[in-house]
Amino acid sequence: MDFGSMLGNSFEYAKEAIWGKWGKWILLIISSIIFPLIMGYMMEIYRGKNPAPELEQWGKLFVDGLKLFIAHLIYSIPLIIVALIFFGGSFAMIAEGKGSDALMGAGIGVMFVGLLILVILGIVIGLISLFGGIRLARTEKFGEAFNISAIMGHIGSIGWLNYIIALIIIYIIVGVITFVLGLIPSIGGIICLLITPLLSIWTARYVTMIYDSASAPE
Repeated sequence: MDFGSMLGNSFEYAKEAIWGKWGKWILLIISSIIFPLIMGYMMEIYRGKNPAPELEQWGKLFVDGLKLFIAHLIYSIPLIIVALIFFGGSFAMIAEGKGSDALMGAGIGVMFVGLLILVILGIVIGLISLFGGIRLARTEKFGEAFNISAIMGHIGSIGWLNYIIALIIIYIIVGVITFVLGLIPSIGGIICLLITPLLSIWTARYVTMIYDSASAPE
C-alpha cells in the first residue's frame, strides 16, 4: 500500500473540491456546524464519487448523515456500558472507601483496568465501524453497517497491518494540524472551523481509497 500516494491523491481531491469554490466552501463550513450534513456529504465520498460531489439534495444529505451518526452511536453502546460498569463501580468503591486505603486502592485499580479495556475496545470498534459506515453508504442498507463478518473479511483483504498503519498516518497528520492551530491564540479556533471541510473531505477520500484497495473488493 503506497501511503504517500494515497495521502497526495486524497489531498488533491479535497483541494479541488473546495479551492476557488468559495460559495461551496462556506456551505460546507455551515454543514460542519449542522453536522449531519457534513456526514451526509462524507457518505457521498464513501460511495467512491470522483471528482468530489457537488452539494445538492440537502434532504438526502441530512438523512444519510443522520443514519451514519446513528450507526456510530450504536457502535458506541458497548463503550458506554463498559464505562458505566467500571467507572461507576470504581467511584462507588472510592466513595465507600474513605478511610480505607485498601478499598480506595482497589477502586483506583478498577478504574485503570476499565480505562485500559475502553481504549482497546474503542480501537477495535473504531476500526470496524469506519468500514461499517462505508458499507452503509454503498449498499444504502442500514443493517450492512453491522455486517461484522463482511467488514472483517474486507479488512483481511487489505491486511490488518496495512489498515492500521494507514489510519495512524492520517490521524496523526490531522491531529497535529488541529493541535498546532489550537495553540494559536484567538484565531486558532476560527482557522480550525474554516479548514474543517478540507480535513473532512481529505480524510473521507483517504479512507475510501483504503477501502477500495482490498485485494478482493465486494
